[in-house]
Amino acid sequence: QVQLVESGGGLVQAGGSLRLSCSASGRMFSMYNMGWFRQAPGKEREFVAGISRNGGETTYGDSVKGRFTISRDNGKNTVYLQMNSLKPEDTAVYYCTADVSFAMVVRTPRYWGQGTQVTVSS
Repeated sequence: QVQLVESGGGLVQAGGSLRLSCSASGRMFSMYNMGWFRQAPGKEREFVAGISRNGGETTYGDSVKGRFTISRDNGKNTVYLQMNSLKPEDTAVYYCTADVSFAMVVRTPRYWGQGTQVTVSS
């Protein structure tokens, strides 16, 4: 089992940048594929980004490709989401996720954090 805690959310102007972090506790962080989802008010949760156990494979949702970058540091049990060129439509609660299956981490991950709010003003 793994516990996930997100940080780094906040208020930023359109065009700005934020970096989210997700710290994982529990054993064997490197066993887990990691991901980020987001949910805006009144909308369904949306896949944002995923990264494989060793960081060798990444994938992104269409709406963030070219602007967001996911990375991980297995030595620090942490996954990051660098968000650049932010838009008001990126406003949402961002959730860190984990699953032993890469296919699942980008669809229906088993483990979820509590979320961190990102607000982009126009």
